[in-house]
Amino acid sequence: MSSGTANPGAGERLKALRLKARLTTRDVERLSLQISASKRNPEYYICHAWVTNVEKGRFTPSIYKLYTLSAIYRSRFSEVAGYFGLVLEDIGLDQMGLRSPRTHMLPGHVAQAQGEVNAPVQLATTSDFNETRTLSRASKEWLKAPLSALKNFVPQQTLYGYVGQQDFTLYPIIRPGSFVEIDSRQKNVSRIPWTNEQNRPIFFVELSNSYVCAWCQLDGHKLSIVPHPISRQQIRRFKYPGEAEIVGRVTAVTMQLVDLADEQATALLGTNSP
Repeated sequence: MSSGTANPGAGERLKALRLKARLTTRDVERLSLQISASKRNPEYYICHAWVTNVEKGRFTPSIYKLYTLSAIYRSRFSEVAGYFGLVLEDIGLDQMGLRSPRTHMLPGHVAQAQGEVNAPVQLATTSDFNETRTLSRASKEWLKAPLSALKNFVPQQTLYGYVGQQDFTLYPIIRPGSFVEIDSRQKNVSRIPWTNEQNRPIFFVELSNSYVCAWCQLDGHKLSIVPHPISRQQIRRFKYPGEAEIVGRVTAVTMQLVDLADEQATALLGTNSP
């Protein structure tokens, strides 16, 4: 257990769960002993005195004891952890918010988390998407929906990637820091027709120790990673499929047009100018 200042409200909510389950602190101790024995780990064990102390806000439970309490009170682990300010549903958002220098795939567990996400009601109720519009963040227009429910809207073949802060391969079409949607069914470079750079297919490619988002050209067993001319980067060639593997075609992109750090610096310079 970890001592120190804990959230007193968390302890009160845990006590409410215990009383709702009609359990005494001794009952919790006895049941935790069963879990501890089955896991062969004493960290899962909770003595009755500890239950009282945590309910009074004197201790913050470890992850093992949170697991035990969740099991005994028949509550979701994410809910009990949330009492102490640990919001598991934020993991995916925090991962996506990190400005990583390298291009990489987004982990699948983000979309498979057993949590909830705020989603605009308008997405479900609006039938006319022909007009450009804003989606209000007003609380009455947003609902909490299980993340697992998103599987109904995202095909199994859809993957997601992040374009690293140092990946200028397709700049300015796809800027560093962008998130891309990838259709893993579309991997054949030669069979997708195009007439100009605006409709030239973009692929997400896995290299030996990195990823890249780029145009591709396949010549026999040589795969060329073709950058945008403005990027001033060189064409790179790899043995295919030995040194490079096409993850899929990029079908959508979400990107930031203005770097916040640059914008703040420009604003600061503006205020200091005579």
